[in-house]
Amino acid sequence: MNKIINQYLIINFTKIVINTILIFLTLGIILNLFEEIEFFKNLKQSFSLPFILSLSFVPTLILDLLPFIIFLASMFFFLHLKSSKDLLSIKIFGYSNLKIILVVAFFSFIFGVFTLIAVNPITSALVKYYEIKKAQYVQDIDHLISVNKNGVWIKEVDDLGYKIISADKLDNNSLKKISIYIFNKNNKILKRIEAESAIIVDNPWKMKNVFIYDFVNDDQINNLDIYEFKTGKILEKINSLYRNLDTISFIHLITNYSQLNEKGYSKAILNERINKFISLPVFLFLMVVLASVFTLGSLDTKQNFSYLLISILTSVVIYYFKDLSIALGQAGQISLILSVWMPIMIIGLFCAIGVIQINEK
Repeated sequence: MNKIINQYLIINFTKIVINTILIFLTLGIILNLFEEIEFFKNLKQSFSLPFILSLSFVPTLILDLLPFIIFLASMFFFLHLKSSKDLLSIKIFGYSNLKIILVVAFFSFIFGVFTLIAVNPITSALVKYYEIKKAQYVQDIDHLISVNKNGVWIKEVDDLGYKIISADKLDNNSLKKISIYIFNKNNKILKRIEAESAIIVDNPWKMKNVFIYDFVNDDQINNLDIYEFKTGKILEKINSLYRNLDTISFIHLITNYSQLNEKGYSKAILNERINKFISLPVFLFLMVVLASVFTLGSLDTKQNFSYLLISILTSVVIYYFKDLSIALGQAGQISLILSVWMPIMIIGLFCAIGVIQINEK
């Protein structure tokens, strides 16, 4: 009998989760589609391209919102149990509130693990396709930055022409083994600059052990110990690129940690991302428990609107508190790892107190 009841709980909860995900997915595609259509309105592209790009981008957004989707789905599930009187029937067979909660919560935990292993690689590939495809249509770009196995590649456009900058790697705020090619608007090369390193945190860059090949002045070669090279805020743009780790899946991050660090991704950012992934199953588990605290504390079935309002407000509060915690971590007020786990620890403490109370009812 216990197996049958467990199957009943899991199957019905799964149906609600799938329906909730589909609702969010549909809304996300519709809203993002307007943005993509606005982007492509002057590029004479068919409707299919904005639609495909929306399909590629929205799954990653759904993954980020998964804890809140699970929370809303859990609220609807527990409210359905109460309104259909199934909760009382299940309790007749010896199921306490705590046991019902744990069955659904552990299923959510397993669902979170499955998402990391099976779903996240797909969403990472889709968002990578989205960024590559959309970058092909971006107009008036003054910076193009790429980080790959061959190092760091930068193209900077200005009023006089453009520069192509390559480096072996980014080490904190310094580029190593740099080559800079300076062209005019007619694609004629003016200078080539070779340097051992460059500190790029300030503008102009502070370059060391520099060779300057001047092709305008009879191929003149200058060797300087220190050279200042004026450019845009490339470090900020590189850091922005590194912060967008949505294109890197959990499995790829774990198996290629050292290579990513060598490419310039700081250990702090990589560790934050790993902990964010690892915390997902725990987060889903706690969101189910949190939903049960709001719904199973009373058998009154006439307060569904109040419960729905509470769920929405709670989701908003948790979302912004989670963002605040990450912001504190990035600002150095707390460690990045603690910034990931702090909201979960606080939610866990609240859930522990709430579960003790509802299990007695």
